[in-house]
Amino acid sequence: MIKGLIFDYGGTLDTNGCHWASIFWDIYQKHHIQVNKRLYAKAYAYGEKALATAPIIKPNHTFLDLLVLKLEQQFDFLATNGIAVEHKKLEEIAITCEDIARNTTHIAEGVLNKLSVHYPLALVSNFYGNLNTVLTDFGIRPYFKGIIESAVVGVRKPDPEIYHMGVELLGLAAHQCVVIGDSYTKDMLPAKRAGCKTIWLNVEGWQESGIDEFEIVDKEIDSLDKLHRVLQNWTE
Repeated sequence: MIKGLIFDYGGTLDTNGCHWASIFWDIYQKHHIQVNKRLYAKAYAYGEKALATAPIIKPNHTFLDLLVLKLEQQFDFLATNGIAVEHKKLEEIAITCEDIARNTTHIAEGVLNKLSVHYPLALVSNFYGNLNTVLTDFGIRPYFKGIIESAVVGVRKPDPEIYHMGVELLGLAAHQCVVIGDSYTKDMLPAKRAGCKTIWLNVEGWQESGIDEFEIVDKEIDSLDKLHRVLQNWTE
């Protein structure tokens, strides 16, 4: 019997399943930034690693602050590879991305509102230490009993331990919890290994690898607005 829900945030609630690397890439193209996709992928990975390993993000940083810092890291990497991007484009891209996240999270709020009537909700995310600020700013923090954030707890996906923490937060057994996330390798596999049920928001990943065909998800959706019906119709 399903008694609790554990959500991912980035790429799930803020983009409805579209990976941020894909979103940034599409906006790069619209702003005519002359970089090939391979170099862009390296710039994106460089930025993510920098923010994950250095205390660049502060707890009071908003999502827009975060985006600006992400883009600064990406553009610094591109500059060292001979591609200079004017600062004006950084600001424009950050604002466009913040609009996407804010609007999509607002839509997700309707889903959370409906589900929170029936289930306690937790959030488990690889994030930068400012997730409370982001969720509060976007108006969805009250829906969650608590947050397990990698930068705070010192454990990152795909380590299943981070999902054990989410289960413990809800005070339930792992098999009573459903994990909802957009990444097969970082959400679905570790959640299954932690003993949880899984719903994969399978829309647009970004270079995922290492998928084990013998470890499958329980359910699959292509939009968050289908989540409530899937849970209502769940059969073991």
